[in-house]
Amino acid sequence: MIIGKDINPKKQIYYISALVLDELKQIDSIEFDFFDILNALKNKENDISVNLYSLSLDWLYLLG
Repeated sequence: MIIGKDINPKKQIYYISALVLDELKQIDSIEFDFFDILNALKNKENDISVNLYSLSLDWLYLLG
């Protein structure tokens, strides 16, 4: 289940997806790298794993 009763909501796909969208809005360039956005997110939030980041990108892709 995507929405759970987790005590740490910063590790939810919805939260990470919102951070990804916010970072994409701030990028001036049309081209960007997978790891560039991940590194930018790691500067804001320390404990983002590659798996959670990848799942959040998949979720955004499914949303369109």
